[in-house]
Amino acid sequence: MSHQVSSSSKGCRPNPSKADGNPTAASRRRFLKTAAAAVSAPYFVSGATMGLGAAVPPSDRVTVGGIGIGRRGTYDLGCFFEQSDVQFLAVCDVKQKQRQAIKALADLHHGNNDCDTYQDFRELLDRDDIDAVLIATGPNWHGTAACAAARAGKDMYCEKPCTKNIAESFQLADVMRRTGRVFQAGTQRRNLPHFAFACELAASGRLGKLKRVYAHPRGMTAKISGWMPPEDAPPIEEVDWDMYLGPAAYRPYNHEMMAAFHFEKGGGFVGGLGGGGVLEWGSHCVDLCQLAAGADRTAPVKYSPPRDGEMVSTYASGVELVLRENDWLPLGSCPVRFEGEDGWVETGDSGKFVLSSNELLAGRKVEEIAGYPATFHVRDFLDCVKTRSQPKANAVAACYSHIACHAANIALFLDRELEFDPVKAEFKDDAEANRLRSEATRAPWRM
Repeated sequence: MSHQVSSSSKGCRPNPSKADGNPTAASRRRFLKTAAAAVSAPYFVSGATMGLGAAVPPSDRVTVGGIGIGRRGTYDLGCFFEQSDVQFLAVCDVKQKQRQAIKALADLHHGNNDCDTYQDFRELLDRDDIDAVLIATGPNWHGTAACAAARAGKDMYCEKPCTKNIAESFQLADVMRRTGRVFQAGTQRRNLPHFAFACELAASGRLGKLKRVYAHPRGMTAKISGWMPPEDAPPIEEVDWDMYLGPAAYRPYNHEMMAAFHFEKGGGFVGGLGGGGVLEWGSHCVDLCQLAAGADRTAPVKYSPPRDGEMVSTYASGVELVLRENDWLPLGSCPVRFEGEDGWVETGDSGKFVLSSNELLAGRKVEEIAGYPATFHVRDFLDCVKTRSQPKANAVAACYSHIACHAANIALFLDRELEFDPVKAEFKDDAEANRLRSEATRAPWRM
C-alpha cells in the first residue's frame, strides 16, 4: 500500500527561474509588483511599520551584503528580509540598473536610505560592518566570489551551482576549512521537511539496505561553451562586462551572455565545459541523493554515460546513483526516489511523498510544504552564523555533491565509462578526463 501526504503552501515563495522550476504565476506577479514599486517609490515605509523586527537589538542582527543580485538573488533576498534579525547594508552588481533596483528594495524594507551600492565586489568585502554575503552571481563567479568573501572574513549563502569543475569543488571546501567561515550552498531542499524525511528514511536504514537513489537531471547535455556574435558594449558604469566575465575566458560582449543559466549558449558558465542539466539541476537532486546515501564526504567511484534513458554512477558501497528523465510519479519538479531492500520512498516539489508502506511513516507527522521555499534554508544559515556551527548544505557537502555532477558530466561529454578516486581526486588511467577536472582562469581572479 502506498501513502500520500497532501501538500500546502508555506514560507517564502520563489521567483520563477530556469534553475528552479515554476512556482505560481500569482506569486511571481506579486513579487514583481513589489520590486517595481520599490524602484519608483517616492517615499519610504519603515521596518517598524511593516513589523519587520524593530525589537531586535543591533547586537543580535546579522548584517548582510549582496553580490550579483539578479532574478534568483532577488528572491533569496526576500527570504532574508523575512528574518527579523537581518540588516541588509549594501549591494554589488555589474549592472547599474540592478544595483539601483536592489537598493530601492532594501531601503523600502528598512525604511531608510542607507543601502550602499558597489560595482566592484571587493569594495563591499572590505567593509568591517558586514557579517555575511548573499552570492547570486552567474555560476562562473560563484566559487571565486565565495573564496574571496571567506578570506575577507565573511560568511556566505552561495547560489548553485557553486563550482565550475572538480578542482574548484575541492578548493572551495579547503578555503572554508582554513578560514573557518560558514558556507551554505543554495540547495534549499535539504531544509524542507518532506525531502529531509525521505533522506532520513534512506540514510537511517529504514528502507533496508540501500540499493539505488534516483535523481532528475532535467537534460543530459554537455558541451564546450563558445562565442556569441560580438556587440557594442554599454558604458562601463552601466554594465561592467569585464567584471561580469571575471575568472572566465574572455569573450566579446553579447547581451544574451548576461543572462545566467543559458548553458546551451555559454551564458551560464562562460568558459570551458558547460554544465547542462546534469550539473545545474543535478546540484539540487543529486545533492539530495548524496544526503540519502550518507555520501556527504565522498562521491561515486564509477560513472557511465547514458544508456536506455538512464545514467548510472556507483558508490564504493555499491549503491547506485541513477539519473533519469522519465518514469517519475506526478510529485512535482525536482523529484528524487530512494530504494532499499525493504522499501522505497519518492518525493518532489509538490510537498507530497509516496511510500512503499504506511509503516514507514510510523505515526509521524511530516510538515507539508509545497514548492521549494528557501526561508528555512536561510534561517539555518543565519543560525549557524550566530552559533558558528555547520549548516545543512555546508562546503564539504557541496564539494562532493558537485563532484558527483561534474564527474558524471565528464563521462557524458566523453561518452565513456570512468573510474574516479574521491581521495586522490583523479580519474583512473584517463588523461583526457583528468584534464577536464579544471580549467584556466583569467588573472587576477583565483580561488
